[in-house]
Amino acid sequence: MQLEIRPDPAEVGRARKWARSRLAGSGIRDDESLAETLILLVSELVTNAVVHTGCPAVLRLSLPSGVTESATVRLEVADRSDRAPVPRCVDGEETGGRGLALVDGLADRWGWSPEGAGKRIWCELDRCAGSRDGATAYSGGASAYEGLAYEAV
Repeated sequence: MQLEIRPDPAEVGRARKWARSRLAGSGIRDDESLAETLILLVSELVTNAVVHTGCPAVLRLSLPSGVTESATVRLEVADRSDRAPVPRCVDGEETGGRGLALVDGLADRWGWSPEGAGKRIWCELDRCAGSRDGATAYSGGASAYEGLAYEAV
């Protein structure tokens, strides 16, 4: 599944809405922490593509088919900019610059690679069974980059 993204900040909301509509068909409920985290990651990666590259992008989601207790959800944003993600140190008072630090802290895995004339930034969330109240949970990654944020520049 993929969505074409124009280089317009309004596309971030459209990308979130599109991703939410895809979750229901995969058996991931809106109230699952996995769904909430996935939508936040969509926001961060699409925002980075739209704001920092000025290029069109493509949002891709790979979701499990049907309800399963353990599966991996993969999110990718490909853009036409060949500029690599670069670490940023941000002041505690700044309102931006923490996008990829959030991705690093919330995703189980993430990375980037060249793709054609541009690049692809991806992240994965592992869905696993067994939260205390019986709802499906996911296992979130831990940040190894305390105090740093990243953006494509």
